Amino acid sequence: MRRTSRLHDTRFHALTLGLGLLLCGCNAEAADSGPGTIRYLALGDSFTIGTGSPPDLSFPSQLKRILLKRGVDVRLENVAVNGYSTQQLIDLELEALPRFKPDTVTLAIGANDLVRGDDAVAYRRNLKLIFKAIAKARVKRTLVLPQPDWSQSPVAAGFGEPAALRARIEAYNAILKEEATAAGATYLELFPQFVEQAKQGLVAPDGLHPSAKAYTAWAESLAGSFLAK
Repeated sequence: MRRTSRLHDTRFHALTLGLGLLLCGCNAEAADSGPGTIRYLALGDSFTIGTGSPPDLSFPSQLKRILLKRGVDVRLENVAVNGYSTQQLIDLELEALPRFKPDTVTLAIGANDLVRGDDAVAYRRNLKLIFKAIAKARVKRTLVLPQPDWSQSPVAAGFGEPAALRARIEAYNAILKEEATAAGATYLELFPQFVEQAKQGLVAPDGLHPSAKAYTAWAESLAGSFLAK
């Protein structure tokens, strides 16, 4: 699609907010880590930065709080930006790998590639570059999330017919799974859960993104993977 997307129409606001959080130390924590600390880097787009909900209710922030309550020390840096595609992630987010030196990464990316009409070949090529960069950074654990089923969101009709959108979302998720598996990353089979959340109307006030309650469920699903040896 070649129209302006609501998935990225507030990207400049999100970027400004993200920079402000970095400057105040709220989002990126540079404190020294102990031997048992998880250094967690969140890469992605609006679904990772938590567009539609307050930043502290994004799934990475909620996941951190869950882990802290379970006695796990976590240092989180969430560099995701609303509206980013795989190419923008490569250009502007991957610099955090050598700087932050994470041992754990979550990756959720692809919705804006789809919305902008980038073809599957380009999407796959960029994913290979992303996973190569993660491997080069010697990240111990990479957890990959599929796109949620945003075809059921109230404003999704502005992007196309819902059934066709759902088919494209599933096709992009299949590519993401293939490339994650090939790279030795862990692809989390969360799409059925995401479909049910959409059916239940767990959508943010913007009518497009998941609600804070949905992100809570994402975080709870991820916690077990973080705690696994």
